[in-house]
Amino acid sequence: MKIKNIDAYQIYDSRGFPTIEVEVLLENGVKGYGLVPSGASTGQFEALELRDEDKNLFRGKSVYKAILNIKNEITPLLIGESVFEQETIDQKMIDLDGTQNKSRLGANAILGVSMAVAKAAANENGIPLYEYLGNGEGNLIPLNEIQILGGGAHADWAIDIQDFLVIAIGAKTYEETLEMTYNIYHTAGEIMKERGKCVGIADEGGWWPDYVSNEEPFEVLMEAIQRAGYIPGKDVGISLDIAASDLYDGEHYKFQLTNETFTPKEFYNLMVLWCTEYPIISIEDPFADTDFESWKQFTQELGHRVQIIGDDLFTTNIKRIEQGIEEGLANSVLIKLNQIGSVSETIKAIRLTQKEGWLPVISARSGETEDAFICHLAVGTNAGQLKVGSFARSERMVKWNENLRIQRSLGDSSKFIGGNIFQRIFKKN
Repeated sequence: MKIKNIDAYQIYDSRGFPTIEVEVLLENGVKGYGLVPSGASTGQFEALELRDEDKNLFRGKSVYKAILNIKNEITPLLIGESVFEQETIDQKMIDLDGTQNKSRLGANAILGVSMAVAKAAANENGIPLYEYLGNGEGNLIPLNEIQILGGGAHADWAIDIQDFLVIAIGAKTYEETLEMTYNIYHTAGEIMKERGKCVGIADEGGWWPDYVSNEEPFEVLMEAIQRAGYIPGKDVGISLDIAASDLYDGEHYKFQLTNETFTPKEFYNLMVLWCTEYPIISIEDPFADTDFESWKQFTQELGHRVQIIGDDLFTTNIKRIEQGIEEGLANSVLIKLNQIGSVSETIKAIRLTQKEGWLPVISARSGETEDAFICHLAVGTNAGQLKVGSFARSERMVKWNENLRIQRSLGDSSKFIGGNIFQRIFKKN
């Protein structure tokens, strides 16, 4: 079935910032939609999100240029193309853009069309999106990584560490991961309120803290896990997103909260200390995206028991992932659609990660929409893990709820392996 028309509109993400919704119309009237997310803490190697930069329009955040690029350049290019040729369509847009980081047309423009094409193709076939994206081979319900406390760019630097999260490694079912997280999330909120340490809700739904150190969240999180009735390290593991590139000036790492400065070696030792003192099973961007020496040494020392995720390090970019694999910089890759800017490139990044025995972690952005595309991406590719944010705010909860729907749709063919996903990397170290 061929594409008849493509249209685009400005809508708004979970922070109220403008973003793009794309509608792809097929010749028989079937439609597909693509809603583009947006990040607050973005890596320097990400594909470019094109905004108008006109202070008189939404304080510079409007996306009308990207929308015009869809209408005036991308639409004429793709009218008449078969909706089932996802890779060809994505490559045509990449070639039309002609830049390394999709900066001419905008990665948000290209991705919106790419997502809408995939949805239209699934709708035309009358099958769920996860089945289309995974060629019918996806049935693994992902293990959730859920934020309890927000910090860094997600909470106006209330603390320097961007995310304190939990992973219900002891859960036997997907439903149990939600119950365990629910209990821990609300218990943590109670503890913070008891101590007068809760300011509100951060960008991704986690509690916005009022702390005097970056260690204080560990104490609250450990107490919340135990008060909720679980054993840290057995039932529940701690996950951190350090977002260390935001803390690095090229020579030193700096904590604004405590006015501390660290050499790369000192910061390395701090990360090792935290992973030794607390039941941390996963850590994301523990070092800056250029501090390869620390990444490599850290993976050699702790990769046998900690999932070490590259986000800013890799930005869902095939070449950077290949380099990371060759140099042994991590053992996991955070996967974000809008970091690379097309569906087919994202799936290639997932497949490369899996082929090399690493773990992909499908991730949302801090500026999310009500769309649940990434749930279908996670299940369709059997990625095994999903990081969406917290257990609050509808743009987050819609993803957890969609996993429940997908599980029901799969019926007896659905699988959930929970914390056993980590055996795929730990047994190799």
